[in-house]
Amino acid sequence: MADEEPDRLVDKLGPRQKVRLLTGGTTWRTRAEPAVGLAEVVTSDGPAGVRGEAWDERVTSVLLPSASALAATWDEQLVRELGGLLATEAHRKGVHVVLAPNLNLHRSPLAGRHFECFSEDPWLVGRIGAALVRGLQAEGVAATAKHLVANDSETGRLTVDVRVDERTLREVCLAPFEAAVDAGVWAVMAGYNRVNGTTMAASPLLASPLKDEWGFDGMVISDWGALRTAVDTANAALDLAMPGPGGPWDDLLADAVEDGRVPQAAIDDKVRRLLLLAQRVGALDTTPAPARRIPPPASRTRQLLRRAVTAGTVLLTNDGVLPLREAESSTVAVIGAHAVTPRVQGGGSAGVFPERIVPPLDGIRDRLRGRARVVHATGPDLGAPPAPLSPRNCVDPRSGAPGLLLRILDAEGNELTSEHRHSGRLLEPTLTDGARTVEISALLTPETGGRWAFALGGFGRLSLTVDGHTLIDDEFPRRTDDPAVVHVNPPGPTAHHTLTARTPVLVVARRELAPDTGRATVLTAAAPARPADAAIADAVAAARDADAAIVVVGTTDGSESEGHDRTTLALPGRQDDLVRAVAAVNPRTVVVVNSGGPVELPWRDRVAAVLLAWLPGQEAGGALADILFGDTEPGGRLPTTWADRLDDAPVTETRPVDGVLAYEEGLHVGHRAWLRTGRTPAYWFGHGLGYTTWDYENITVSQAAQEEGQFTVTARVRNTGDRNGREVVQVYLSRPDSRVERPARWLAGYAAVQAAPGGTTRADITVSARALRYWSAEEHSWVVEPGRFTVHVGRSAGDLPLTGHLEVGADGS
Repeated sequence: MADEEPDRLVDKLGPRQKVRLLTGGTTWRTRAEPAVGLAEVVTSDGPAGVRGEAWDERVTSVLLPSASALAATWDEQLVRELGGLLATEAHRKGVHVVLAPNLNLHRSPLAGRHFECFSEDPWLVGRIGAALVRGLQAEGVAATAKHLVANDSETGRLTVDVRVDERTLREVCLAPFEAAVDAGVWAVMAGYNRVNGTTMAASPLLASPLKDEWGFDGMVISDWGALRTAVDTANAALDLAMPGPGGPWDDLLADAVEDGRVPQAAIDDKVRRLLLLAQRVGALDTTPAPARRIPPPASRTRQLLRRAVTAGTVLLTNDGVLPLREAESSTVAVIGAHAVTPRVQGGGSAGVFPERIVPPLDGIRDRLRGRARVVHATGPDLGAPPAPLSPRNCVDPRSGAPGLLLRILDAEGNELTSEHRHSGRLLEPTLTDGARTVEISALLTPETGGRWAFALGGFGRLSLTVDGHTLIDDEFPRRTDDPAVVHVNPPGPTAHHTLTARTPVLVVARRELAPDTGRATVLTAAAPARPADAAIADAVAAARDADAAIVVVGTTDGSESEGHDRTTLALPGRQDDLVRAVAAVNPRTVVVVNSGGPVELPWRDRVAAVLLAWLPGQEAGGALADILFGDTEPGGRLPTTWADRLDDAPVTETRPVDGVLAYEEGLHVGHRAWLRTGRTPAYWFGHGLGYTTWDYENITVSQAAQEEGQFTVTARVRNTGDRNGREVVQVYLSRPDSRVERPARWLAGYAAVQAAPGGTTRADITVSARALRYWSAEEHSWVVEPGRFTVHVGRSAGDLPLTGHLEVGADGS
């Protein structure tokens, strides 16, 4: 067997050679070992795109819709295809391990990293996550299930101690990771947080259930910088400390093995797992590399991404205005800042530089070119931080080419290197020996005059001048250890300066380099905001004279990002006022929501339709136009329940108290919590409309248990509309007379079906035996409770017109 090769190679290495392999060699690479033919294994962030090893805007990536959008497809085959696309991107960039999928839950709607996670429901997270794992690994690229475990919010994420009972841990938090292991995942990442008092890097959960009970044979990797101690983590089942070089294992582990505090057998097992991973991804020269698929043409990639956007877009409400008819749309108003500059991805370490972005305005204009007039009004300012300087508004002062000049200076201010760049957000400027200062300069030509805002992100001594006027010159010490803040989103001071329209000014920013402060340097600028009332008035004028108004609203990079949680679900700025004003003058107002997670929609009953586009990736605009004008049907169903108001949501807390975050809701997360409280949300988990209607006619439930105790629910549904359509038929279970606490209902399966107008079709949904079992904390095992279960079938957790029953025996049959 090929898996015998790692066993043989471990024996060829000495004790210190083995220990050396267990800490990264660079930020993104493991160490090579020529003695056994081991090459460096290259990792990359990757939930929505494979960035590669460098934060460099000149190295572009294909950008998928956000994870929340992928889960909204309820389409495992499509997600598997997208996993294959990520693998193709990984091969193109020389990456062996993609740090995805994120299997944490949408526990609270305030969680800052909501966009990067799939769903509130552990079963759906497991299914979608497993599909992505299979798609990646079928092409010889390792997937990484992260962040084990209960790493569901950002506040205090490096130190928070999550307190969760054993049953909730098994049935809710760990369940998606078990599904990933069942799918054959090759790597798992341990989170920063503690669970029940123990940091995850040293948690006994890494050994059991992960490796012992579930049989995980892959490698457990630390989150970047999560390893803070040597002996307890080495004696746990953690296998690789990232990044490197340096850190507790590099400094202390060899001595701990020599003096017996860490057994040699534990080290051997870690090295064996590293070698097996290398073998699987083609980084071990004693075994052949996996075959690599020829990259598809760019046009085919874009078609797949466009299909993914359509499949995940959720039609929340529709009074019949959608799809828009061209014959009735001679003038279309497209309104909102997000129509021109959409949010296509979330903020934080998973960010990539997309090869292109199709904004909604461009997609709609392309769709209607020569057929209708399209007008645009930006609407009010969003109150977001200034955007990085870019070729849109500045040129390199040395070459005159659109963009900026980056220079690296020595201690005397002499130039060591220089290069032309395309963005003021430079997270990893290339340094050379003797580097002391990072300098970014640009000739900025303001389109409008007035009091401009300038900001400079970074740590240490920062200075900023505009045409020789000093705006910033001071020390700004690092006050956080969070790598997402230090290396990706460094804060910094803001200053203002009055500019004259169309008169170029020289902007020069400098950051002195200091130990342990990173090197990320971010130069941003923003024109003075137009008065909101005037901007709304312009939007109203455009909407009043249009046959339809499409308003695009959404969150900002500052409101949804890794590193912090939200404090509100309200849309930033005066976007709610914008929607109300437009809807008041145009009854055919369609609102497109551009966010990674739930937001409040206080005007939802005043508009004709609401579409949820999530963070849709690079092909946003074309796909949105397809949906708006009926070329395709919006296929999405909510993976998360949306509250009408934040105060209505039953589980919201993300802030630890004295370092502890208690999961007091237990099993009742997401739609389960809503059902338990008896409250009605704005939109239930599973909700989503199409362009046709469906009747649920009847169901049958197989009483005979099948393989491994699973059973089948068959539902007959009829397309009662006037066009072809797709319906996601969902199955939930309940056990009202249970002797143990259970959710009021829980998702147990689903199937997507299609039918022509007037046609009927049958949905066959297989429900696993696990859906009938509960985890007994007393017996530390899965238990079957005999008796009658109620089977509910319908279109969402709150709309289940069909019911049946299943009798379960003591053996689960």
